[in-house]
Amino acid sequence: MKKKNYKFLIPITLILAVVAFACGKSFLNRPPLGTLNPQILATDKGVQGLLIGAYSLLDGEGVAGDGELSAASNWVFGGVASDDAYKGSDPSDFADIAAVEDWTITPSTGSFPSKWVAMYSAAQRCNDVLKIMRIATGISDTTVIAAQARFLRAFYHMELQKVYGHIVFADESVDPTHTDVVNTDDAGVTAKIIADLKFAVDNLPETMPDAGRVNKSAAKAFLGKYYLYQKDYADAYTLFKDIIANGKTPGGASYALMPHYFSNFNPAQKNNPESVFAAQTSVQDGSSVDWGGDPNGNYGDILNFPYTGGPGACCGFYNPSQDLANAYKTDATGLPLLDTWFNGNNVSDPTTPYVGNLDPRVDWAIGRKGIPYLDWGPHPGDSWVRNPGADGHLSPKKDVYASSQKGGFTDQGSAYWAPTELTANNVDLIRFADVLLMAAECAVQAGDLPTAMQYVNQVRTRAANPTGWVYANSDYDAASATYIKQTTPADTYKIANYTSFPDATYAMKAIKFERRLELSMEGHRFFDLVRWGDANTVLNAYYDRWRAILPLKKNAHWTPNKNELFPIPQGELDKLNSDGKIRLVQNKGY
Repeated sequence: MKKKNYKFLIPITLILAVVAFACGKSFLNRPPLGTLNPQILATDKGVQGLLIGAYSLLDGEGVAGDGELSAASNWVFGGVASDDAYKGSDPSDFADIAAVEDWTITPSTGSFPSKWVAMYSAAQRCNDVLKIMRIATGISDTTVIAAQARFLRAFYHMELQKVYGHIVFADESVDPTHTDVVNTDDAGVTAKIIADLKFAVDNLPETMPDAGRVNKSAAKAFLGKYYLYQKDYADAYTLFKDIIANGKTPGGASYALMPHYFSNFNPAQKNNPESVFAAQTSVQDGSSVDWGGDPNGNYGDILNFPYTGGPGACCGFYNPSQDLANAYKTDATGLPLLDTWFNGNNVSDPTTPYVGNLDPRVDWAIGRKGIPYLDWGPHPGDSWVRNPGADGHLSPKKDVYASSQKGGFTDQGSAYWAPTELTANNVDLIRFADVLLMAAECAVQAGDLPTAMQYVNQVRTRAANPTGWVYANSDYDAASATYIKQTTPADTYKIANYTSFPDATYAMKAIKFERRLELSMEGHRFFDLVRWGDANTVLNAYYDRWRAILPLKKNAHWTPNKNELFPIPQGELDKLNSDGKIRLVQNKGY
């Protein structure tokens, strides 16, 4: 398990070794890190240590077989698989991710099992908590512990279902002495996820002793999100309205949008009132002293920095797409170009750049030539892009630390080939802006277009706050994620609120577009397109626009009734069915 220094959870002195002693079928068999009698852990400190082990895999890192595809940010499955981002680097570098970008992925793609492995290992840690808790002594409140473990178990299965669709629900009833597994039917898995989330909602307190723990409001947010994915808009809307009116952080602060957009991606301001629930990170804690260790910094996004010369030491992955940059164009009134963003010149094109209005969020989500890149100076352009012919001309920005934060919010591990890429950036799994936009979708389904527009405009109003824009010839203040001299905006920013949602069709188009702008490069985009039923139209039109220019788009095609899900890793499927009994079948089309 991770050597977590969870300064936002419980002190390190309570963290004990986790033993996955109940493994079930071989798809859950993970090598234990030590051999301990369960009785040794059957104390309050032992169970709390096991619970921290369950929390520690929220970032997707910390078990054998994890990797970039298991990252909490879902930058591969949610970003590269969509129209938001390119794989980055050279086309041949990490070719498994290239297979996601052009949809040549197969059940045998090499690195692909990492998400499956990490999430089931995490679910088993939750089961360990629930099993040991029942034989433990000296625990004052088993209900709250169980509620946290069941919430986490639901979250890990939500991730699995979102990526793979047809899965096994692995609860504590899985017995290593049995030769069978249960809970493989879709309806049964869904019911169990809902049951876990409802238990968490019913039994978690609103305030918790540590910022990193799940509370009642966060559990409601994930239950609402899960209902939304099931198209149960009425129940989702009830929860979202309650969260918007009454939701609080574990520390008791009311949920709210931060005044400045980039505060959500600034390690100095993490666990703020906009953070509903996040994978916690830390640095400078001794966890990254060698290559064989497991750092607590944001290891899942270690590749996702400009190629050279700025933050990090490598690697030029996860470049924002030109299509995403173009989506930030606005019209003369400051509204998005909902149907024509891809027409005309490209934003920051090296030869004939677009010169019109832009949504100011573009320069917090994307590094563009000549625009201040936090306090690293103006972005130099293609010298920060590893392969402009394949990757375009833009750099990622949301997971980047400021130059003045190097050393304080980054890790100098002794044996890493790129040690300064380890950062203390949390990964927000849901933030309040996401809640507002999900609520807006539900409001449309309820026929309440004015309220839907109000929620969207709350998000846009924050983006329109000029104190949160990027400014030229100004120093960046890393403590507040703002520029000090606010005299000359870095580009022609113009953004305005909607004045009318004339019908439900227009309202949904506006909400979908707003989600792309607000949540870009945060791993939501592909899953949104799938749940809306838009992936076929949107992605194939996107490939058609760019296939003549970018190598990995040349033969890209998204296939309906297949690519809504990723293939179940063949090795894991073989293990499940190894005795000849078919317990789970491959997703359609693979």
